[in-house]
Amino acid sequence: MTVSVGMVTFDTRDARALATWWARQLDGQVHDQDDGWFVFVVPAAGGTPLGFQRVEDPTPGKNRGHVDVHAVDRDAEVARHEHEGFVWAVLEDPDGNQFCVLPAPQESRVEQPQVDEPEADGPAQVSP
Repeated sequence: MTVSVGMVTFDTRDARALATWWARQLDGQVHDQDDGWFVFVVPAAGGTPLGFQRVEDPTPGKNRGHVDVHAVDRDAEVARHEHEGFVWAVLEDPDGNQFCVLPAPQESRVEQPQVDEPEADGPAQVSP
């Protein structure tokens, strides 16, 4: 079975405001559904969208989610958030959801062998 994450959704009292804040962080686009009861952000760089569902009373207690974001320059991104008054180790969005800024993942490169076309009377040749 193949499964992938389609969206990460958070409960919040003000879906539009929290989505707008995350859109600024991700240079993303905000999309409203159901007359503002559900708002989602599509990040400009691609990846998993974030959803924000308006509820009258979000579940109190333990954090409702934790988002890790990748950055090309992690230190600069953390400094930008610290400059805005957020503390590092784990940052929090305006609604109290925790997130971390991580280094951008290295592209995983697997060397693929080249397969030469077989001669009319012989096997294909594989070269590294």
